[in-house]
Amino acid sequence: MHIGLVGLGRMGGNMRDRLRLKGHEVTGYDHNPEVSDVASLAEMVQALDGDRRVVWVMVPAGEVTESVISEVAGLLGPGDVIIDGGNSKYDDDLRRAEELGRRDLRYVDAGVSGGVWGETNGYGLMVGGDDATIEYLMPVFDALRPDGPRNEGFVHAGPVGAGHYAKMVHNGIEYGVMQAYAEGYEILAARDDLIGDVGAIFEAWQRGTVVRSWLLELLVKALNEDPDLDDIRGFVADSGEGRWTVEEAVQRAVPAPVISAALFARFDSRQEDSPAMKAVAALRQQFGGHATKPSAE
Repeated sequence: MHIGLVGLGRMGGNMRDRLRLKGHEVTGYDHNPEVSDVASLAEMVQALDGDRRVVWVMVPAGEVTESVISEVAGLLGPGDVIIDGGNSKYDDDLRRAEELGRRDLRYVDAGVSGGVWGETNGYGLMVGGDDATIEYLMPVFDALRPDGPRNEGFVHAGPVGAGHYAKMVHNGIEYGVMQAYAEGYEILAARDDLIGDVGAIFEAWQRGTVVRSWLLELLVKALNEDPDLDDIRGFVADSGEGRWTVEEAVQRAVPAPVISAALFARFDSRQEDSPAMKAVAALRQQFGGHATKPSAE
């Protein structure tokens, strides 16, 4: 399949490479001409062949996504497909699908997990859209997802909005898991009279223990690179999904104390430089390439 891909940053560029490696043709556009295949969105759309053109948008959620989708929609025609693979809020998907549907354009929301490691490991995909459109796009989804059983790396979560809703909750859970590891790190580090090597303890948890996970492996990697996390400041941003998950929990009267506390801990990280938040910042950098703030001199 030949698709257009808008946004060739940390994830988009790697997605382009993985799709090409799996035999798909990708024409990518980015505002950075050094990584872009074409000079404009119009040129990208013109390059697409076939009766049903597909454009995957992989840019930051919010105004940038709105602008790109609006411009791309003006270049496409009836039956063509726009996929939003950023971390948009699910109710924005509902609005966009309705607006684009009036022009007979198809819209799919794709929650994408895998960070900067996705090119090698594959991306966990949670998608929302109508059955026929998702089936048409399955060759692309199969190329991007991890090798192995489809249902362990891909889910058609439901109609439009379901993909980003699932990714929102996924990221809320991620907040809680990261915070638990980080707090454990701080407790261990606080007993330097007893614990000689905190990193070695986390490393020993990678096999056999019930707390093993990929996030644990990434924390071990971060500690191997910077054992005391001296080079990183305990400042942790939140990109929105954790807040939205907590808002949904409140609206649905669902108790979510762990995710809520993890979100508030990120707010606290902007007040002081705690060891636990250094660990969370290091984890976000490891899996997503998220920017960190250098430790204060």
